[in-house]
Amino acid sequence: MEELTARLARELGHRPEHVNNVVQLLDEGNTIPFIARYRKEMHGAMDDQTLRELAERLQYLRGLDKRREEVRAAIGAQGKLTPELSESIDRAETLARIEDLYRPYRQKRRTRAGAARERGLEPLAVIIRAQLKNSGTPLERAAAFVDPEKEVNTPEDALQGALDIIAEDLSDDAAIRGALRRLLEKQGELCSRAAGEEDSVYRLYYDFTAPLRRVQGHQILAMNRGEREERLKVSVRLERQPALDILYRAALHGSGPMTDAVRAACGDAYDRLIFPSLEREMRSALTERASDGAVKTFALNLRPLLMQPPVRGKVTMGLDPGFRTGCKVAVVNGTGKVLDTGVIYPTQPHNKIREAKAALKKWIVDYGVQCIAIGNGTASRETEQVVAELLREPGCEKTAYMIVSEAGASVYSASPLAAEEFPEYDVSLRSAVSIARRLQDPLAELVKIDPKAIGVGQYQHDMPQARLGEALDGVVESCVNSVGVDLNTASAPLLARVAGLGPAVARNIVHFREENGAFTARKQLLKVPKLGPKAYEQCAGFLRVPESANVLDNTGVHPESYGAAQKLLALCGCTPEKGGIPDLDARVAALGEQRTADACGVGLPTLRDVVRELQKPGRDIRDELPPPVLRTDVLRLEDLKPGMELRGTVRNVIDFGAFVDIGVHQDGLVHISQLCDRYVRHPSEVVTVGDVVTVWVLECDAKRGRISLTMKKPKG
Repeated sequence: MEELTARLARELGHRPEHVNNVVQLLDEGNTIPFIARYRKEMHGAMDDQTLRELAERLQYLRGLDKRREEVRAAIGAQGKLTPELSESIDRAETLARIEDLYRPYRQKRRTRAGAARERGLEPLAVIIRAQLKNSGTPLERAAAFVDPEKEVNTPEDALQGALDIIAEDLSDDAAIRGALRRLLEKQGELCSRAAGEEDSVYRLYYDFTAPLRRVQGHQILAMNRGEREERLKVSVRLERQPALDILYRAALHGSGPMTDAVRAACGDAYDRLIFPSLEREMRSALTERASDGAVKTFALNLRPLLMQPPVRGKVTMGLDPGFRTGCKVAVVNGTGKVLDTGVIYPTQPHNKIREAKAALKKWIVDYGVQCIAIGNGTASRETEQVVAELLREPGCEKTAYMIVSEAGASVYSASPLAAEEFPEYDVSLRSAVSIARRLQDPLAELVKIDPKAIGVGQYQHDMPQARLGEALDGVVESCVNSVGVDLNTASAPLLARVAGLGPAVARNIVHFREENGAFTARKQLLKVPKLGPKAYEQCAGFLRVPESANVLDNTGVHPESYGAAQKLLALCGCTPEKGGIPDLDARVAALGEQRTADACGVGLPTLRDVVRELQKPGRDIRDELPPPVLRTDVLRLEDLKPGMELRGTVRNVIDFGAFVDIGVHQDGLVHISQLCDRYVRHPSEVVTVGDVVTVWVLECDAKRGRISLTMKKPKG
């Protein structure tokens, strides 16, 4: 354990005692959100992302140690484990290195070298590889191994079998493979060529070459997809002679009659065995690297999307646009309760614009609609135009609209959860309700959808789905627990994302609430079936009970710290207030932070968290972010001119730039080179999903529907 924690501490740049504490907390079954929020003194205030990285690395290193012992045991069972080999296995820091060491001892399927060994040709291979000057020529020595009964009919047959053995031995040499792998990583290239003469979206890769160390993740994933679709032929290229020189240095000893034979075996080992294996390994490593990068991009994009500020308490209309089937409409009140639904047909092939406007206006007037959320899918642009025209009419001037991502809405509307929530509504109308609620509270609505269906990134279907799902679930869990959940209004899917809970316990909480009425205290959670002390410890601090007589139940203060909170209030001469104690931090500063923390029996991080919560009980960290941009008019693609200044919202961040919604239905691309004046390794260093940014139009191609933008202010 000491070696493991020391390595983790070194790699992550944290103190060994903090890393050791985190490992122990994880092994005890504590969740990442709980550790991040309520065990800060033990881990030096690491954030949840760092803790997840530590947990992932811990899992990898433990898997590495497990494989290390499996390999040691397998070689030992063959009676071939030497002290030197055992030490090499101990020193191996990667799985590839361990597998290289194990390669000579692994059970192989029948190979040419294996067949040669069965025919008794290994002694000849030893003689040739020794390269003794007085050993005669290879064919002269091979003549002694001719044995028709063993299917060795000629000296040439015997020599070929011996060279096959030498080639396989060279291929299995861990030092040689390691040196060639390093050469490939340093000097290798990834090449892509067209598989046919037809044009396609992969035209950029019809004649593409890039160094392996510099090829971008999105390029790797694009080439992989093009290869699967048989549009591209992708390969790894390495100059042959430097690779052969590595083999020659390892295998050749001076010059003699056997040298040319060994040289030929080196060439065969490289061409037939080593390079194809390393090419597969490198392609796999590149794909894994690109996938990891893409998964991180998905996670980076998902967090700000979930954490968008809610538009609370406003009557909202959700529009799910469509052509043939019409635009589905749902009106919900300030708490998300459905007030009315319907379908209008303002677009082709129906073109009932007048009737659609009349219906929308009636809903707006009858229910006092303040916001309209328009899904960004099919027919969104046409629907937006109708809405923008309507909002200029008398009676609708106070209503504004916003384009909302409808990714995953159809998945949700057809799910058992949606059927349970809205059994009386058609599938298409459920999606309109979801779109309306996404504007009111993005987090509460989006947690009902599989994060992979939300689609914030690139090549989501090419990712390792388990890895992607795990990463995105971690983001959702982090966001839900950062915001906190109202115990009396949260849906089962939202509760299921709270630390320590799960779908079954979340449903039990909802059933308990329905049967016994609203919770009036956090401690009532212990009466919920299957919610034991450990689950209560993990979840309690993230659940809010506004109806409780104890103000602390509506804060992020954990029940285990209630005593400390009471001591703090007594020291400051305060009583808990539902409206908060705005000057509590000033009172603590007057007493002295460290002195106050010591008197309360907590560390400084916990004291600061308690003070922050008592200053504003029930606070939502999303309220501190810039509000979403609501529009009252629409901009057309043909209105765009180079140099035009616009305000927009970042919709997606990918490896080569960011897509920005500027109110033209078609998002514009800000290439990574146009994000700012300094060098940027990844667009996420500059922008995140949901950011409101100022952009200038560089170019607009109306025919291809492409808009090029820049965030660099034009000179002059």
